[in-house]
Amino acid sequence: MKVKFLGAAGTVTGSCHVIETDNTRFAIDCGLHQGSESIEDRNQDTDVYDPRRMDFFIVTHAHMDHCGLLPRMVKTGFSGKIYCTPPTKELLGIMLEDSAHIQEMEAEWASRKSRRHGGRQVEALYTRADAAATVGRLVAVPYGEPFSPTPGVTAIYHDAGHILGSAFIELSLEQDGKRTRMLFSGDLGRPSQLLVNDPAKPVDADYLFLEGTYGDRDHKNESASRDELAEAIAYSYSRGGKVIIPAFAVERTQEVLYCLHLLLKEGKLPKDMPVFVDSPLAIKATEIFRRNPQYLDAAAQAYYNRGEDPLSLPGLRFTETTEQSREINTLKGPAVVISASGMCNAGRVKHHLRHNLWRPEASVVFVGFQAMGTPGRRIVDGAKVIRLLGEEVAVSAKVFTIGGFSSHAGQSQILTWLTHFKVNHPQVFLVHGEQKALDVLAGLVRERFGLKVRIPGYLDEYVLTPGVEPVVSTDEAKARPHIDWNAIFGAMEDRLRLLKDRKEKLAARSAEEQEDFRRRLAAVDGDMLRVLSEM
Repeated sequence: MKVKFLGAAGTVTGSCHVIETDNTRFAIDCGLHQGSESIEDRNQDTDVYDPRRMDFFIVTHAHMDHCGLLPRMVKTGFSGKIYCTPPTKELLGIMLEDSAHIQEMEAEWASRKSRRHGGRQVEALYTRADAAATVGRLVAVPYGEPFSPTPGVTAIYHDAGHILGSAFIELSLEQDGKRTRMLFSGDLGRPSQLLVNDPAKPVDADYLFLEGTYGDRDHKNESASRDELAEAIAYSYSRGGKVIIPAFAVERTQEVLYCLHLLLKEGKLPKDMPVFVDSPLAIKATEIFRRNPQYLDAAAQAYYNRGEDPLSLPGLRFTETTEQSREINTLKGPAVVISASGMCNAGRVKHHLRHNLWRPEASVVFVGFQAMGTPGRRIVDGAKVIRLLGEEVAVSAKVFTIGGFSSHAGQSQILTWLTHFKVNHPQVFLVHGEQKALDVLAGLVRERFGLKVRIPGYLDEYVLTPGVEPVVSTDEAKARPHIDWNAIFGAMEDRLRLLKDRKEKLAARSAEEQEDFRRRLAAVDGDMLRVLSEM
């Protein structure tokens, strides 16, 4: 049996683990790669997935980094079934359509730019028709109900406590008369999180594929996080500024609304403070949450049972249209603006940041993980200036990073979850995390539990035989291409030397031409300064 890691290996996006036996080939999740350009380029490389040979997919939950590449698979030849929980199926109906709309818009924008330079039409990663075809392949399976996508494979969904409908997967594979048990955590939730249930206890397995997003740190407690959100609101309210909250449309937006509901009850949210949810997808997702209270935790269900909506506020406004979104930035005075995307790399939140990031009276509140290469990560890491929508924007707003809102388990919570393995001692593969977090978590798991822990890399393929040391191979040239920095810097130095040699020719040009050249060189210098600031 083989397992190949096509994403979430040393990164937190693009989750996809392909399993191949003598009889079948399938994958757990198929997410979008998000972050830097080099990481997002992986979305185009369909060959490594070989969609035509994929028999089926089993999806853990509805976040795009776990399911957002499924329409690309359908577009390029996948024709099987996609298994998920009932709430995940409902969420995917809106999320894949929204993602496809974004892909089409970005392709059209890139095409216009390409055509202006005499280039070709840019094809969308996938279209809304591809998304609709993907939704048509979804098969909903409830928690705790065994299902067999193909002979020799049995799976069971268990509540992962991450978002509405999220699951970890118990997988049993029969091959040559032997049974191999595997457990895929998906995204493991944080106990005591608002809205959703705590993660279920794990079941015994031979191999555990465990997420480590926060493997190197713990979150603040829920009360402290709520107080910090109140502090951010008070900061901008007293100065007449806006509070911009980049939030994922599913779970994080609803959790923030719930938190604001609690703050209002506690007298910590000004009664005249307008609150905008500026994301059509988040608005639709909120309605799905309201329609599925049976999947929420006891505290949330209690609100609904007594006729109270914990996702509502007196000053709450849902802005669906582009015109309504624009009006927020012409509104005078303070307001809370919850908008997607959560990492600031797409969506309406980029416009709100462009209008407010440079204002010292504004605040930006990050309530989720910011992947490497995203604008959100650069702001969190202390960038003084970032580029948004083709414009350099100063970072003068007060920045808050509230880890306690994360829907991922923190370090201590992951380790506590592992204590429930009583009989079997699984071999552990750490995925869905940056290298530093995974390294720290690996050391703790080895030290406390004596387990064998591996951290797979992108495109690593393991041959697994229970009781035998795994055999690993990878396409090094594709997974980790060599970069000759000496050649790159040498070429840059040669070009700079040529420019210096032609300084007199530059000085002989007209004043207008010299100014044009100066501006172009200043832009190059600015790009170099941005690179240096991120080192």
